[in-house]
Amino acid sequence: MTELRQRFMEDMQLHGLADRTQEAYLLAVKQLEGYHKQAAGGQSEEQVREFFLHLVNEKKVSRNTLSIKLSGIKFLFEKTLKRDWPTFDLIKPKRNRKLPAVLSRKEIQRILGVVKNVKSRMCLVMLYCCGLRITEGVRLQVRDIDGDRKVLRVDQGKGRKDRYVPIPDRTLTLLRDYWKIDRPQEYLFPSKHVSGHIQAATVRVCLRAVVKGMGIRKRVTPHTMRHSFATHLYERGIPLPVIQRLLGHRNIKTTAIYTHLTPKIIQNIQDVIDELAEDL
Repeated sequence: MTELRQRFMEDMQLHGLADRTQEAYLLAVKQLEGYHKQAAGGQSEEQVREFFLHLVNEKKVSRNTLSIKLSGIKFLFEKTLKRDWPTFDLIKPKRNRKLPAVLSRKEIQRILGVVKNVKSRMCLVMLYCCGLRITEGVRLQVRDIDGDRKVLRVDQGKGRKDRYVPIPDRTLTLLRDYWKIDRPQEYLFPSKHVSGHIQAATVRVCLRAVVKGMGIRKRVTPHTMRHSFATHLYERGIPLPVIQRLLGHRNIKTTAIYTHLTPKIIQNIQDVIDELAEDL
């Protein structure tokens, strides 16, 4: 490991970046090195500009991918190397306006009914019933479950924030049944092959295979469970600020995406409109 890369990694640690963020930033820097076949830090501003043009015009990377690459490389040059280049201000990833896929309660029931792997199924149940991110779900520990208070402690979620979310009675029953089968000691979903918890990829692959086999055309990922949870809460009249706190969003604008018009919301609006026009 070069001295510069070591310094870069230490700077990220001092800045308090999450482990996954550090990995993503390091990968971005490695890709810059590979593109120019030159050690990080040796690139000129023009070379960095050329790399991002390559990502935009040739690789046609998504907005999220471009944002991560920009943040990682910008961190290296601005924070570690103290080079404040105007080029970084020019790169503005286009904002996507896509709405997330949402499953109905019946679709979720059908999917969970088909998942045969007990561990993956229970993990997906937790993602939906508690509105968890996949990284939060796989890292759950047995001690995070408070059956008496009927709450789940999400330890160091995104942004290194802790939060509590309620656990439905039915989910507690499923958790107790699951514990009798798997007997987890530390992690709720331990890995069979290595110490620690199962990998998010394990759950993703399992869900993808199930959805494909069922012929569901929606693009369903573990995060779809979280989207569906939030949408179903909003359809039932739960205020956005409450949903924001349950999901652990920093900004309510992020939560506002769940105000999109689902069939249930459209029907609710239609009922109100019909009532308003009834006596005309």
